[in-house]
Amino acid sequence: MIRLLSLIAAAALALAMACGSAAPAATPAVTMMPGPTATDAPSAATSQPAATQPPTATQPAGPPPPCEGTRGGAVGDCAPEFAGTQEWINSQPLSMESLRGKVVLIDFWTYTCVNCIRTLPYLQSWHERYADDGLVIVGVHTPEFEFEKLYDNVIQATVTEGVAWPVVQDNEFSVWRSYSNRYWPAKYLIDQHGVIQYRHFGEGKYAETEEQIRRLLLETGMDSADLSLSLPQDQQRDDSYRLGMDVTRELFAGWKFTAAQGRGGIGQGDEYMEAARESYSGEGYPPVVVQFQAPNSLKSNLIYFNGPWAIDSESARHAEATDHYNDYLALVYSARSVNAVLTSESGQPYQVRITLNGQYLTEENKGDDITIGDDGVSYLLVTEPKLYKIVEHSDWQGNQELRMSSTSSDFGLYSFTFGVYEDGY
Repeated sequence: MIRLLSLIAAAALALAMACGSAAPAATPAVTMMPGPTATDAPSAATSQPAATQPPTATQPAGPPPPCEGTRGGAVGDCAPEFAGTQEWINSQPLSMESLRGKVVLIDFWTYTCVNCIRTLPYLQSWHERYADDGLVIVGVHTPEFEFEKLYDNVIQATVTEGVAWPVVQDNEFSVWRSYSNRYWPAKYLIDQHGVIQYRHFGEGKYAETEEQIRRLLLETGMDSADLSLSLPQDQQRDDSYRLGMDVTRELFAGWKFTAAQGRGGIGQGDEYMEAARESYSGEGYPPVVVQFQAPNSLKSNLIYFNGPWAIDSESARHAEATDHYNDYLALVYSARSVNAVLTSESGQPYQVRITLNGQYLTEENKGDDITIGDDGVSYLLVTEPKLYKIVEHSDWQGNQELRMSSTSSDFGLYSFTFGVYEDGY
């Protein structure tokens, strides 16, 4: 959905209608706004390519004229300017006018979006291959969560993920709205005249996208010798996974997103939604603390809480410091990999113990961010607000019970994402 309403307004409407059943599983490998339903279902992205002609290098007759016509995000539109943005990273401020004569790839992303993270290696390859030929990638960082608006957090993410191209903060969704964009990630390919010639939503179609990049670069006079470079392949799914198998969709812990999904993703829906309504009705949306008791038997693809949890607009947080690990959150999932967006309320690091089917993780199934202590205890050290890699199976696994517990009152969950790829998230 195009972001015509604010997230709070969308959640307010959903809260008023939240007596329905859980939302159906989403299918596209994208994250949508304002009611995120992103999943890791592979190869379901959308593209609208312009007609492709056999590539032949041509020499431009002269400086390209400016684009004249409708500005927007459709193929054939003049690309909108970077209006209403905040800080630039890896570059001085740019404009579409200053980029005339270049081929420009606009990439809408946000740094905890797993679908966006999976596309970054392909963007890195295009930047390395074609920057000298006139390709300019501009990452428009449009945040999903409030902490993703912080400049220092975005800076750290670009360093961690190796983002070397220009990035601009779009904290108020100004550029997002000018393109009528709906998804993370979304790519818009713009020719030397400033006209959108191709767009693609979600993961996949990397070879097709690169062919379109080459086509537009050839029109500017790119050396055709660059066409000898091999085209990329889409990420490979795990061999044990077959289409139609269950893959747990993205799950959110904060009421702003779960309400918009019709309370989807929460096992204790009635208690949770009561707290969400109370929080929403209070001045400043103060998080309401609920004493949850998780059932002995958990339904699949739902988050369950045990102990006191503060239900906030974007996250659920363990509401008290303890000297025990009896308080936890749990879910039964089906996937090859599990990731979680976590943060610390105070900014201080804390540990989260992780078990799978009642056992600590091992070297064979732990994610990259998990440490296994000398005593065999597997834990995650939360040091900054970001996406953490929790579990990485050797193949797709169904109905696995994950439990996360901490003694810290800073333990706060934003979302879970799940994957079925042979490598990556």
